[in-house]
Amino acid sequence: MTVAERLAALRARIDAAARRAGRDPANVRLVGAAKRQPIDAIAAAVRAGLRDVGANYVQEAVAQRSALADDLGPALASALTWHGIGHLQRNKAREAAACFDWIHGVDGAPLAAALAKRAGEAGRTCTVLLQVNLSGEATKSGVAEAELPALLDATRALPHLRVAGLMTMPAPAPDPEPARPVFARLRELARRHELTELSMGMSDDFEVAIEEGATLVRIGTALFGARSAASRAPRSEAQPSEDLQG
Repeated sequence: MTVAERLAALRARIDAAARRAGRDPANVRLVGAAKRQPIDAIAAAVRAGLRDVGANYVQEAVAQRSALADDLGPALASALTWHGIGHLQRNKAREAAACFDWIHGVDGAPLAAALAKRAGEAGRTCTVLLQVNLSGEATKSGVAEAELPALLDATRALPHLRVAGLMTMPAPAPDPEPARPVFARLRELARRHELTELSMGMSDDFEVAIEEGATLVRIGTALFGARSAASRAPRSEAQPSEDLQG
């Protein structure tokens, strides 16, 4: 299948999952997780209608943005919304605040403060999602549920950040159904704290996530195909193996 065909098939599955839950499919955004993907594949998806692009690493995102502007032309490239969907190091806050429109996975007050400072210096307001670790896995970032109110209060008080919602990652499993209670719990937390956006669901479980309220699904391999083994994370952004894409 071509990238355009995969995108059409994914949109059909997204629409069906939303309708099963009695939701408007227009309220679900597909974020193309572009980690280690060739520019021609990303450009093909954009030409086919993709408007949200996700990147795990700031340096890779900067390079992809530049290459896409050359490939697509400035008008189409400027129509894209860029999402930071990887675990973000605080020392990358300046670059992230300048590069990303949305930053998923804010997992602590120090990171939020650094992003607010750098966004202000860049004259921008960044939309952020707070990461909640509901699986209890030590290898995953995110605050515990009990710590969420304090992080939410601290982040909401910062200028130049707009707290839009929450994100989570369930424990990996061959069957997506065990993730359902995790997704449902995040939806309940968002409702309790009057947040509207839920970043949850990847290539293997996005339909269950949508049935439980996801508004952003991070899909990589199901859209673009297998990631390139030749492209690695920038050395300065080496980090734990946690992967927030799809």
